[in-house]
Amino acid sequence: MEIRREDNVQHFLDLIKKSRRGKFKVYIGMSAGVGKTFRMLQEAHALLKNGIDIKIGFIETHNRKETQELLEGLPVVPRRKLFYKGKELEEMDVQAIINLRPEVVIVDELAHTNIEGSKNEKRWQDVMEILDAGINVISAINIQHIESLNEEIKYITGVEVKERIPDSVLAQADEVVNIDLTADELITRLKEGKIYQAEKIETALKNFFKSEHILQLRELALKEVASQVERKVEIEVPKNKNIRHEKFLACISSNERTAKKVIRKTARLANYYNSKWFVLYVQVPEESVDKIPLDKQRHLINNFKLATELGAEVIKVEHTKIAKAIIEQAELKNITTVCIGKPRMNLMKIILSTNVFKELLNKLSSSDIDLIILS
Repeated sequence: MEIRREDNVQHFLDLIKKSRRGKFKVYIGMSAGVGKTFRMLQEAHALLKNGIDIKIGFIETHNRKETQELLEGLPVVPRRKLFYKGKELEEMDVQAIINLRPEVVIVDELAHTNIEGSKNEKRWQDVMEILDAGINVISAINIQHIESLNEEIKYITGVEVKERIPDSVLAQADEVVNIDLTADELITRLKEGKIYQAEKIETALKNFFKSEHILQLRELALKEVASQVERKVEIEVPKNKNIRHEKFLACISSNERTAKKVIRKTARLANYYNSKWFVLYVQVPEESVDKIPLDKQRHLINNFKLATELGAEVIKVEHTKIAKAIIEQAELKNITTVCIGKPRMNLMKIILSTNVFKELLNKLSSSDIDLIILS
């Protein structure tokens, strides 16, 4: 009875905290140069004209003339100066913003990594602090900076993006807006010098700004915004009790690359359905603490961290039979969909090599649990 009372109190405190928190709006684009910063500044002028106390917390104009001109007349919070490796650098002054308490603050480059010595490692963490202080934030990000899309972006562009935000950050947005251009429009802007300086244009056209790359990135951006709208509908529109609510279970091995792919792809599915999800690692006797190689231990720790950042609950169990462990956890957590790697991957090989695989399939089908084999 006491535990239930404490849960009710905590629930009420969470509601109060949520009501006091600032609103969070994010502009998403398929790449640099689509006009996210420009749109934020246009909105800032409109809000200022309507008597809203708005401040520019951090804007990166990239020396684009049209963007620079839009900054004129907007109140800017002075940046914090830091010395790093003998150079004077600037960062957003989070504490100054909180002290000023504007109604709305504009914060560009959400995935930015702060200079060493800053309170937070990432700018998105700064934004969370500002929101918790009750200040509304308008921010922007490119699609390639979303953590769960890392593998897809690398496949499309051949580039591994280093600065990324957890999907859970975007999930906290009250509004997500896509800034869309056709591939031809974006390439025209690039050629006109509206994105990069002249010496960088040819290199950009041969690499990131190829038409086929832009089309695929555009598709990802449109899908991401669509899934965010779907999530908003799930939260705000009364649910039909007859609709099945998805719960995903990603089953991983100690193989780093395989596990990362399974985790990221399951995260995308869970985000799309706005559902709870879990990552399961079954520790078999040959991978016990005293037997598993150190590199595999490190891979597991890193993948558990990645899963947590993407919003999963990590489950680690010891068992002699992986398939049976999957069945037990699926039943225990009321899982609707189990996700595993495809046959060439280690986990699937282990399952196929046991006599329990047939039992796994039978049990999942009789329990109305779907099995997804991820590429």
